[in-house]
Amino acid sequence: MNLTLFIWRQKSAGESGSMQQYEALDISPDMSFLEMLDVVNEGLIKKGMEPIAFDHDCREGICGTCSQVINGTAHGPQEKTTVCQLHMRNFKDGDSIYIEPWRAKAFPVIKDLVVDRSALDRLIQSGGYVSVSTGGVPDANAILIPKSELDRAMDAAECIGCGACVAACPNGSAMLFVSAKVAHLALLPQGRTEAARRVCAMTEEMMKQGFGNCSNHYECQAACPKGIKVSFIAKLNREFIKSLGKPSGSL
Repeated sequence: MNLTLFIWRQKSAGESGSMQQYEALDISPDMSFLEMLDVVNEGLIKKGMEPIAFDHDCREGICGTCSQVINGTAHGPQEKTTVCQLHMRNFKDGDSIYIEPWRAKAFPVIKDLVVDRSALDRLIQSGGYVSVSTGGVPDANAILIPKSELDRAMDAAECIGCGACVAACPNGSAMLFVSAKVAHLALLPQGRTEAARRVCAMTEEMMKQGFGNCSNHYECQAACPKGIKVSFIAKLNREFIKSLGKPSGSL
């Protein structure tokens, strides 16, 4: 396959960027999208040119770092797929492909396709964890949890924090990400003790980090590589309303 790539190049956060054209030649349809970029970078390095900077780590759809907008869609055209899991057989010989970084106020561009997603880390640090003492690690059967609640908690826990929901949202909202973290813990006994404080702290941190508001576009659900449902946003809203009836700082 021979492809024409239009890739966002930006030297640093303080400089302006632009789309630049590259040719990807003799690309195997069995390559992953990142492997295709590796081939392009090898060609650039041989020519003495600056390679394209992009994030990656596990290349197995687990870490969530391969954040790219491909032809206007976060993580590319295939549903429930990260960029590293996207294969070139999803494209045709002669195609033009446009590749950009996440576009959101809370995700400033560091270089080329690499953005600073540490705002998501700060959201987790604000309350996305369990700090109460739960004793030793008990047998899995020691705490009985209804299967329906357990299934929902595990569905929420699938979130890998890639930020595609933020990049896809016209408002740059992190509501799907936060709702997955809040719902995951609020549905389990170990997380309910701090549920009120958690939802208030994470909601406040969202505003501090510059994320936008949810206005029900559903683009977050469509872009999520793990299929996190917007129904968790409703759960987040319910948890927040419940927290208003509790004293400030209450556990």
